[in-house]
Amino acid sequence: MAEKLKVELVTPYKKVLSEEVDEITATGALGEFGVLPGHAPFLTSLKIGELAYKQDGVLHHLALNWGYFEVENDKVTVLVETAERSDEIDLERAKAAMSRAETQLKSLAPEDKSFRVYEAALERALIRVQVAGKAKR
Repeated sequence: MAEKLKVELVTPYKKVLSEEVDEITATGALGEFGVLPGHAPFLTSLKIGELAYKQDGVLHHLALNWGYFEVENDKVTVLVETAERSDEIDLERAKAAMSRAETQLKSLAPEDKSFRVYEAALERALIRVQVAGKAKR
């Protein structure tokens, strides 16, 4: 069994992460899951949520926006729309986005076409605020 997992995290804009790590947790479409070295191969979709990984005893956090997560032969490939490290998130901007989304949702009916858009914006903002709070500042 391998000692580490090789992780590649990529967005359409850049490679965000390329590291060897001890373990990973992420938010899949069916809930949170964890991966350790020697994990069986699998592929799943990710929803808006957090990805955390432990590297040499230090826990790192990222906010993710939809994508896919694949494990094969101790290599983890993560393809997502966006990814932000906890220390890169502008907390005030995330709080402002959360406030705007909450305001819009109050004025819309669930049947409205825009409701889902603002609901996703609120979910992204909430995750960004949570992950930003975990940054080592």
